[in-house]
Amino acid sequence: MTAPDSTTPDSTTPTAVVTGASSGIGEATARKLAADGYHVVVGARRVDRLETLASEIGGTALALDVTDDDSVAAFASVLPRVDVLVNNAGGAKGLAPVADADLDDWRWMWETNVLGTLRTTRALLPKLIESGNGLIVSVTSIAAFETYDNGAGYTSAKHAQGVLHRTLRGELLGQPVRLTEIAPGAVETEFSLVRFDGDADRAAKVYQGIDPLVAADIAEIIGFVASRPSHVDLDTIVVRPRDQASGGRFARRES
Repeated sequence: MTAPDSTTPDSTTPTAVVTGASSGIGEATARKLAADGYHVVVGARRVDRLETLASEIGGTALALDVTDDDSVAAFASVLPRVDVLVNNAGGAKGLAPVADADLDDWRWMWETNVLGTLRTTRALLPKLIESGNGLIVSVTSIAAFETYDNGAGYTSAKHAQGVLHRTLRGELLGQPVRLTEIAPGAVETEFSLVRFDGDADRAAKVYQGIDPLVAADIAEIIGFVASRPSHVDLDTIVVRPRDQASGGRFARRES
């Protein structure tokens, strides 16, 4: 596949959609898929960042708020073709025990991680089937399989997102759509900065003393998944840094 020149999606060029593409794993994935020859449509709320990214990769930037029905519908309506959907939009808010749970934080996590994945997948599924060789990649987390103290809001949302994705595996059996769940451990992106409401010092401590994954590590895996023949479905991929055994267990070196 050769890299497309157009900045407007069309019905003849293999097209990949990446949500949450304004930074981190989403941005790195968009760059990887564009390098692999896809016309990449990047969606997020921070349109200024998207436009810069799209201009660099020859893609298309579209505003997308996965928590808003109208935004998702408008986004889907202008795409003539979708071959790959990367459900990457999501995140965490806070780190409180259940007894002190902030319901607004919980609502945000469920709206973004779970219902956001549902809205986007439901809206683009007809086009993925129509492509004849669709691929849905959902970026969940090891939190979709594990729990840890003070993380119930995020782990419950990621469990639900993972179950949504895995349910599709059976519901789409016989359709020309593959499904891959990628569950990363600690990846140093803006994730912890968002979780801790912009507290950079607290966010930095999450990765202190370890060699975390970086966004490009996950993007490389997504690119590999997308490059497999149509009969090969890489079902679930769990990836952690060497220094991590579980959500709360790390081998940290003294600084």
